[in-house]
Amino acid sequence: MQATKSNTLRVPGATLYYEVRGSGPVLLLICGGVYDAAGYAALAERLADRYTVVTYDRRGNSRSPLDGPPSPQRIEVHGDDAHRVLAAVGVTTGEPAHVFGNSSGAMIGLELAARHPEQVRTLVAHEPPLFELLPDRDYWRAAIRNVEDTFSREGAGAAMQALGAAFASSGDATPDTEGRMPGGQEAPQGEPDPETMAMMARLQRNMEFFIGYEVPPFNTYVPDFAALQASNVCIVPAVGEASEGEPPYRAALGVAERLGTRAAVFPGDHGGFGNRAEAFAVKLHEVLSR
Repeated sequence: MQATKSNTLRVPGATLYYEVRGSGPVLLLICGGVYDAAGYAALAERLADRYTVVTYDRRGNSRSPLDGPPSPQRIEVHGDDAHRVLAAVGVTTGEPAHVFGNSSGAMIGLELAARHPEQVRTLVAHEPPLFELLPDRDYWRAAIRNVEDTFSREGAGAAMQALGAAFASSGDATPDTEGRMPGGQEAPQGEPDPETMAMMARLQRNMEFFIGYEVPPFNTYVPDFAALQASNVCIVPAVGEASEGEPPYRAALGVAERLGTRAAVFPGDHGGFGNRAEAFAVKLHEVLSR
């Protein structure tokens, strides 16, 4: 197991917690949903023999507190956070990093590549939930408005139920946000160890921030495709082989179409980086080595 070094970074409006393990070219892993750096632990361990793997808790989540009360989040701000994390670990124009993002982390990766292309060599954007790219965008606009209204009236639990109902009504799988470990792994049976208990408590606390302050504003985001096409960043949209037809899968295909490329197919589903970590690491290294 590779040694992990942790640190914090002051950024406008927040303090970011990040971890570094391994050696070699820098690979930044950006999580989405309620997850934090722990969500990528299994994947990072399998890549740290070839890369300097950097993971972090997004602002407002887990160990990355905001300076003030929570407020609606903007992908643009999160993209700048990723830019500052890369700068903190020494990524320069001359030696750009590889970046992998899952779910809303893939959206942040796209913004990073558009705003700071000099820092990014390759971006793998795995199943970004870019509902605005979908033919049924009007359905999702109404569904997310309902989630936002439900959060205001009834709180996070009811809003999560509204989001789950929206996925169920659309014929897609309910988002995996409860009862599992990061990356879709089943929670262990019996008494979890203290580290696992601490992580699960963090993710539970992240739920309110995710559903109340990330989901509604993130839903309106559309990448700057002109900037992405004008950059030298190698952008690889990615899908899970087991999540065909679901909204993030379809959105990744939409990104590929806009950029005139093809989506790479990864093992597992939306959370394949966790529940298929070994095979996922092999595929990610293959894509980054092209």
